[in-house]
Amino acid sequence: MATKTASVAPVSGKLMRVVDDKNPMPAAERFVQKPYFPTLIFQNDVDKSEQLNKLLLNLTYAERESGIAVNKSNTAELGSWHSATNLHKRPEYAPFLAEVDAALARISKDLGFASDHVLKVTSMWSIINPPGNGNRAHCHPNSLLSGVYYIQAPENAGKIEFIDPRTAFVMNQPKYEHKKKRPRECWTKVNFNPIPGRMIIFPAWLYHSVAANVSKETGRAANRIIISFNVNQVKM
Repeated sequence: MATKTASVAPVSGKLMRVVDDKNPMPAAERFVQKPYFPTLIFQNDVDKSEQLNKLLLNLTYAERESGIAVNKSNTAELGSWHSATNLHKRPEYAPFLAEVDAALARISKDLGFASDHVLKVTSMWSIINPPGNGNRAHCHPNSLLSGVYYIQAPENAGKIEFIDPRTAFVMNQPKYEHKKKRPRECWTKVNFNPIPGRMIIFPAWLYHSVAANVSKETGRAANRIIISFNVNQVKM
């Protein structure tokens, strides 16, 4: 029977795992696909989110009416509004942070992160994108993870798109069968529909953008409204 051993060797201060298949594989296992270095995106649907969304909707409009706004990846010149980035320090957002903390605890446990550190939100903000507005491609420096939560998202409010971070994306690309669905491992972009009550958490270095809101709703019902956040590990 074939045996497999694994060793760990230091490379530039980091760890490299070496897989050593010393013996020939059984015939049924000689051609094996081995995916390494995956980019993990977590999706979490908050249970009974209607009441939470109502609270966050009121808080978001109240924040906009305060007159405080910044311009980041949003298109402020077209009417998009972006709040200050310190909402996580406000006690009124505690119900939402409780949901985020629960998701972060699950991620930390599943990925085997250090038990003497905890994943905590270190900045948080809200965005209102009326029709015609989106977000330019960007990443979130100085953070480990980032996330978005959908408060309100009418039909065609704009998908979030994640872009393949590997250098192969800018090198020669293979030709694929026309109109045939590619294997997931060969995708260079992935899109998520905005759904109220859904939270998406992803590596902060992963470039992403948001398509323009082309909702046909009218008034405030046409707005795509989200709350977003950055995360780092904090020693307990």
